[in-house]
Amino acid sequence: MEDRIRIRSEEILSDDWAVLKKTVLDYRRRDGRWETQIRQTYDRGDGAVILPFDPQRSTVLLVRQFRFPAYAVGHRQPLIEACAGLLDENDPETAIRKEAEEELGYHLKDVERLFSPFMSPGSVTERLWFFTARYSPADRISDGGGAPEEGEDIEVLEMPLDEALAGIADGRIVDAKTIILIQHLKLNPIKA
Repeated sequence: MEDRIRIRSEEILSDDWAVLKKTVLDYRRRDGRWETQIRQTYDRGDGAVILPFDPQRSTVLLVRQFRFPAYAVGHRQPLIEACAGLLDENDPETAIRKEAEEELGYHLKDVERLFSPFMSPGSVTERLWFFTARYSPADRISDGGGAPEEGEDIEVLEMPLDEALAGIADGRIVDAKTIILIQHLKLNPIKA
C-alpha cells in the first residue's frame, strides 16, 4: 500500500482524552487513478478484553457500567460488557490480567489469546486484543468494581453462558466486543 498513499497534510483537531487527527491524502485507486481524500482518525490507544468462563458451572464474568457515548445516542441503561481496558504501556496479556483484578476482582491464571481485530477501522485506530480464561470462585481476590479515581463505577455480574447468549438476542447485551466473545465461547467451549 505504501506506493498507493501520499500524505499531503495532518492536523491535530483535539488532543485531550484521545487524539483526533485530520489527514489529507492522495490515494491511488485500483484502476490507477489518484484521488484526494480527507479522513479523520480517532486514536486513544489499543486495548484488551476478556471473558472469563467457569467450565464447572458454565458461568461467565461480565461487568455493568455507565457509558456516556451510548447514553448520548439514546441507550438509557448501563451496558453489560466483557472486562476491558486500554493497554497503556503494557503488553496485551499483562494489561488484561490487571483489568480483571481491578474490575472483576479475580486473579486469572489460564489466559488464552484469541485474536486482535480493528474494531471500527473506518475512523478509529484501536486494535482490541481478545482473551478468554478459566476461572473459579477460588480465584476471587476482591470485590472488583474498577478504579474510582479513574471515574469507574463497575458492577460485577456472574451469569450462565446461556443467559448471556439470551441477553444478546433480547437486547440486554449490545456491546460488540462482548457479543463477539460470548458467541466465540459458545462455538468453542472451554472444557472442564
